[in-house]
Amino acid sequence: MATCALALLNACNVNYQKTKSGIAYKIFSDNKGEKLKAGEYVKLNMEYAIPEKDTVFTTNFGKMPGYSPIDTSIRAQHSHMEILAKCRVGDSAIFMLSVDTLVKRGLIPQYDKVFGRGDRITCKMKIISVFKNEKDIDEDYQKEMAIEKTREVASLEKYLKDKNIKVEKTKNGAFVALETPGDQSAKAEPGKQVAVMYRGYLQSNNFVFDTNMDSTKGHTAPYELVVGTGSVIPGWEEGLPYFGKGGKGKIYVPAMLGYGLQGDQRGGIPPLSTLVFDIEIKDVKTPAPQPQTGVPGGVPQGAVPVTPGK
Repeated sequence: MATCALALLNACNVNYQKTKSGIAYKIFSDNKGEKLKAGEYVKLNMEYAIPEKDTVFTTNFGKMPGYSPIDTSIRAQHSHMEILAKCRVGDSAIFMLSVDTLVKRGLIPQYDKVFGRGDRITCKMKIISVFKNEKDIDEDYQKEMAIEKTREVASLEKYLKDKNIKVEKTKNGAFVALETPGDQSAKAEPGKQVAVMYRGYLQSNNFVFDTNMDSTKGHTAPYELVVGTGSVIPGWEEGLPYFGKGGKGKIYVPAMLGYGLQGDQRGGIPPLSTLVFDIEIKDVKTPAPQPQTGVPGGVPQGAVPVTPGK
């Protein structure tokens, strides 16, 4: 995909314009769509890449579109919003952001092996539609969320079928591959406190973003949680009850049951990432009773008798 972006860049290099902040850009338009205005919101596809390094950081082409305000203030400088104000509905654009400028503005923390001095990030953008208010966006967003969830589950299901991986499907579309079921009389069910060893990685390229199965991420103790309390991603909440104490296997988690549209950039999880977890259940037990919160004397709040007129 990055190679395609580079080819497009080279093919159109002769007619580039520049914004006030120095972004080189080219807009592809039939001039028929509605002109975008400050204060409106757009639905769009975007991709960020450094073609010379054959690296695509993030893309939602072929996935759920994103939503963005149209901002013409100084805050919009050297970002996609500086280009949006020049576009119409239906337009496509390609533009380049300077890593040096982004570092200087604090939008990239520092130079590293990915973002080097003098690098340019090539961005592709497609304007799908425009909204005048947040209510209309919310309605469209909910529709797109449902479509994306269905798409992700179907894609993951096809991947597992093509790989001939035997799995069980959870209620909302995570998939569990049991290697060893474990003690079925001590299952990791809702309400149980479980100790889990895990290795989490991206299904797309096997990049390990976190693990306690070795010391590479700086922690090796079992991860303890009470299932069903919402303390972990939905894919874990749905997948863990398939395992008993001593159980081993994998949980395949589509993005909407994982880190969703935002991803987790701190951990290296891009938006809309399908995740895979190697799982081992070390222990399953009933959690210790929690101290009851109440008024002095141990009487629960709300249970103190009320005397009429007092």
